[in-house]
Amino acid sequence: MAGRIRDEDVVLVRERARIDEVVRDYVTLKAAGGGSLKGLCPFHDERSPSFNVSPAKGAWYCFGCGEGGDVIGFLRKVDHLSFSEAVEKLAGRYGVTLRYTEGSSAPGRQAGNRSRLIEAHRAAAAFYVERLASPEAETGRTFLTDRGFDPAAAAHFGVGYAPKGWDALLTHLRGKGFTDDQLVEGGLVARGGQRGVYDRFRGRLVWPIRDTSGDVVGFGARRLYDDDEGPKYLNTPETPLYKKSQVLYGIDLARKDIAKNKQAVIVEGYTDVMAAHLSGVTTAVATCGTSFGSDHISVLRRLLMDDGVFTGEVVFTFDGDAAGQKAAQRAFGEDQRFTAQTFVAVEPSGMDPCELRIAKGPEAVQALVKAKVPLFEFAIRTELKGFDLDHAEGRVAGLRAAAPVVARIRDEALRPEYVRKVSGWLGMPDDEVRRAVQAASRAQPAAARRPADPDAPTVAQEAGAVPRLPRPDPRDKVASVEREALKVVLQVPQVAGSWADALETPAFRSPAYIAAHEAVVAAGGAAAGLTDRAWLDAVLAACPDDSVRAVVHELAVDPLPTDEADARYAQSVIARLLEIDAARRIADIKARLQRVEPATDPDTYQALFADVLALESYRRGLREQVAGGAT
Repeated sequence: MAGRIRDEDVVLVRERARIDEVVRDYVTLKAAGGGSLKGLCPFHDERSPSFNVSPAKGAWYCFGCGEGGDVIGFLRKVDHLSFSEAVEKLAGRYGVTLRYTEGSSAPGRQAGNRSRLIEAHRAAAAFYVERLASPEAETGRTFLTDRGFDPAAAAHFGVGYAPKGWDALLTHLRGKGFTDDQLVEGGLVARGGQRGVYDRFRGRLVWPIRDTSGDVVGFGARRLYDDDEGPKYLNTPETPLYKKSQVLYGIDLARKDIAKNKQAVIVEGYTDVMAAHLSGVTTAVATCGTSFGSDHISVLRRLLMDDGVFTGEVVFTFDGDAAGQKAAQRAFGEDQRFTAQTFVAVEPSGMDPCELRIAKGPEAVQALVKAKVPLFEFAIRTELKGFDLDHAEGRVAGLRAAAPVVARIRDEALRPEYVRKVSGWLGMPDDEVRRAVQAASRAQPAAARRPADPDAPTVAQEAGAVPRLPRPDPRDKVASVEREALKVVLQVPQVAGSWADALETPAFRSPAYIAAHEAVVAAGGAAAGLTDRAWLDAVLAACPDDSVRAVVHELAVDPLPTDEADARYAQSVIARLLEIDAARRIADIKARLQRVEPATDPDTYQALFADVLALESYRRGLREQVAGGAT
């Protein structure tokens, strides 16, 4: 049996191991007064730092979760080690030779299981690096050279080569005293079928994946040969060392600069990390065979903490294709867990950082990161890309798509700012965008209960029932004007006269009132000369289904605010709606003006400018009409 580490050696490890240095491998620490340091606890999720470290006492304690201990206890808990494994890891780091009570001075034979797995991975990494220089690895070296990586770059990142043979690594590690069971458990080899135990990675370039302390915990391997039928990238499977949802490639190289610069750049692959670092973006990391998730956020949050306030930034770089945009949208969902600012950097032509470095040099990679846009803005603009914003219908549809995204922004201080931004992008009044966002916010819980497939029918539809058109919030002032105008048109068309027919459907924003007005137009409008029941019957006959007929009935019977609606009242109500519509159209044209360059397209610019002047004059006349109706 393995002997016990001598007590005096354990004491020596405790004395030599600086707890602040060890903890800083996992947590960013800041001065907290009295010689203490403070950071975010790595053992529970918290937004305000309650994890305290006292270098003088060699102790740590979290006032949030109540956990505490010395440097050995910290390492045991954070890396899930046994007592012996934690002592052995610290001894290796601080140059302490351990002795065992049964006389053994060979810690390699006495080390705990996790330490043996770490040693096996370290030996495997060295083996792969050595084989990269072999004649067989020429294809791998060419792959690296073609992507701008010289031997020094490969050495810096520990890139290696796994030979084609089935047992090259296995034989090498057996010779160093590792058992087949240990190598299988660590994911370095596999066992199965008639072949028995064999190398997991064969004929591939190999990148070592390290944890924040620098220990190799797994590998990522890239296919090189056409006869390799495996996936393009093959990663270490889940092991006691390697949890893909918790590791970030390059974190060992980037963590100090992430903490120093208060920035983390998320790229998509191993070569992108290499290209970014070699271009001066030394805060770049990448996920390993999985999408960016909450566990990755926890790792970065501990590194980005600054005196209890997250003033840093996380920059996601994605390919410009549809897959990259989907990845950005997923990141938007996770973004809500950050307090730090989050951004997106997308190269317009779709190049990733590796391709960008080759094509345009290191400065272009730096410029890509500097040209970042807020993730919220990117998510909203991505939604708007699918709509023609030069037409009212496209802008209305764009608002419906963008409003739920804005509503998902949890930071209440940010949400009004993005309401204003969307208002400018769409050329719509702030109040209208705000109402749409508020409506989307109220609808979100119900939306979460809808079928996963947006095209799937609801239960009511499957049963043959006609869905009820949603009514706007009664507190919505613009919707109230729309409602009153339709009531006038339906109830007293003879009084509304030509004013009623001046209304066009784009003046309405509520889906229910849009449908009702379309029926009014289809029935011939006030110019049809019908009144009372005949008029209502004509409008009802023009309705496409019972859901619209229900709206028309509702508006037709809802009393007007005056017993006898005269022409002045009817015209002032309609004029108010026309004024609101004119304001929208003015904002639309002004938005188009911002997109037109006067120097390159003067005719279009002058025509739009003239339209603004004409609409402003028209709007003033409507205001006077409204004021006259109010007297």
